Amino acid sequence: MRWLTTIVLTSAAVLLGPAAAVPASNPRSTLLKPAGVFDGADGIVHAGWQVLVSGDRIVAVGPNLPVPTDTQTIELAGDTLMPGMIEGHGHLFLHPYNETSWDDQVLHEPLALRTARAVANAKATLLAGFTSERDLGTEGAGYADVGLKAAIDQGIVPGPRLSVATRAIVALGAYGPKGFEPGVAVPQGAKEVSGVDQMVAAVRRQIAAGADWVKLYADYRWRPGEESRATLSLAEMTAAVAAAHDAGRPVAVHAATAEGMRRAVAAGVDTIEHGYGGTPAIFADMATKRIALCPTLAASDATARYRGWNGSEPAPPAVALSRSSLKLALEAGVPICVGGDAGVFAHGQNVREMELLVAAGMPRAAVLMAATSGNARSLHLGDTRGTVKPGLLADLVAVSGDPTLNIAALRRVRMVMKGGTIVPDPSSNDAQPSLHPGSDGE
Repeated sequence: MRWLTTIVLTSAAVLLGPAAAVPASNPRSTLLKPAGVFDGADGIVHAGWQVLVSGDRIVAVGPNLPVPTDTQTIELAGDTLMPGMIEGHGHLFLHPYNETSWDDQVLHEPLALRTARAVANAKATLLAGFTSERDLGTEGAGYADVGLKAAIDQGIVPGPRLSVATRAIVALGAYGPKGFEPGVAVPQGAKEVSGVDQMVAAVRRQIAAGADWVKLYADYRWRPGEESRATLSLAEMTAAVAAAHDAGRPVAVHAATAEGMRRAVAAGVDTIEHGYGGTPAIFADMATKRIALCPTLAASDATARYRGWNGSEPAPPAVALSRSSLKLALEAGVPICVGGDAGVFAHGQNVREMELLVAAGMPRAAVLMAATSGNARSLHLGDTRGTVKPGLLADLVAVSGDPTLNIAALRRVRMVMKGGTIVPDPSSNDAQPSLHPGSDGE
């Protein structure tokens, strides 16, 4: 990546349309001049469009914008400017399983080590162009995600805007780590519950601790090596959803089996993660209820590679199943949440999910829309991000080339802006886009 020195911009947002005049008395602004703008709203790149930023907000978008005096101009020749991407399913407190197994991360890595790694993971994610992330569980690291979110919000460490789930909630005996002497209390990677009362109490505890989302496991393996089975009852999940929604928190559900998905949909959850066992009927129900699917193709791809797959076809059964379930979901009109389960594979490589969605048959523009405005809707982020339009947060990324023609352009990040401030990459030796601090608005 090629970065600018950090530009600190202050001021309240001024809501102006593309052709509106900008008073010269406005505080110092920044004009971004890319080759084109993918605004996240219509699926196309608008050649010649510019974006004017003041403070932490976008104030104008369009061609040949009138700008105030003393405006800094950033030339992004050959680049596409787009909304900051949104990671829909990540685990900042995990790192790739081919480095350290999940069990060993949960049982043997100190919390301080995991937190330090999560800080580095958050920075890598931001520098990759993902300015927001839904982190769906700390996997044995307790409520450390709440502290990490606060550190990012306070500017102590760099990272995306986080929505956190703290401790996922699982059926008693159904999660892990497993394989120890029966009766020995082994720390678990999630909060165990049994029955409706325990479920409601657990949901409320997670929310009180700082959870923005509640995450449930509808199914899992009761013993190592077994196939996944439904674990939480419909009554338990329905009670969890009611308690979460009463508190204004949406619910994400890990569900890889048809029965787990069926119960999750019936309970009224907001998103389903993985969904590998989905049927046409289940996906049709999801589409009707506008329950988004986060297919996590990159997770099944990564775990298959860790087991020796070299990427050649035919793909292993788990990879083929994830592709086929995505196809069924698309045919049914299910909203697609872009999230790769980052942590299973390396943070900062989040674009891998988008590449795999394209390879599986999803149009490039649709993938880009899903990772921006689509994720903003699915993740209940409100009308603050996900598109490039006046009034929204100036969370923007510039990539070299046109990602609607070649999705790999997303790996060539030229600039990341979060809240109107350029995110620096001190380690980069690449040439930087040019900045003109002049006062003529050019």
